Amino acid sequence: MTQAEKMEIITLVEQSPLSVKATLKEIGIHRSTFYAWYKRYLQQGYDGLADKPVKRRGYWNQLPPKEKEQIVTLALERPDLSCRELAWHITDQQGWFVSESSVYRLLKSRGLVTTPAYRLMEAADHFTNPTTATNQLWQTDFTYFKIRGWGWYYLSTVMDDYSRYILSWELCPQSVIALKCRLQMQKELCTKLCKWLD
Repeated sequence: MTQAEKMEIITLVEQSPLSVKATLKEIGIHRSTFYAWYKRYLQQGYDGLADKPVKRRGYWNQLPPKEKEQIVTLALERPDLSCRELAWHITDQQGWFVSESSVYRLLKSRGLVTTPAYRLMEAADHFTNPTTATNQLWQTDFTYFKIRGWGWYYLSTVMDDYSRYILSWELCPQSVIALKCRLQMQKELCTKLCKWLD
């Protein structure tokens, strides 16, 4: 609101036959806002109703302009370095610390960092070379879950891609044991299937 609008509201409230609370409720102004204006008006007069200029707050860890320029200069001299490498180079060679994220924000604000071009990859509905019979492709999975009162258990499975049949599975209570079980299980399965296929 402008100074004139604030002064008009103060005048309206002062001359209103209603209470301050009722008048402000009708106008739609919060009481704390009105009293802040009124206090400034009583202390400083009409000039106290002017909006105060917003002061930009400095941060204790903000980079000084000199260091910002050094970062930009180095980035222009060495375009082959990433933001992380620039931060390392400054810390190692120039003796003052700057974080990778600060370097990135500064270079991005100056237009020196471009967004990488992402290649969109979508999952296909089908495999490029789908299986046509059993034992052409096996899939294995190793997952873990927590059973209340029992702890972590690890499940290892081997499944035929074509038939979706679980060829083998093993449930073990510890990860190292599970990994050994899985390797042993796969070894035994391969041996059995190779004998069966021959």
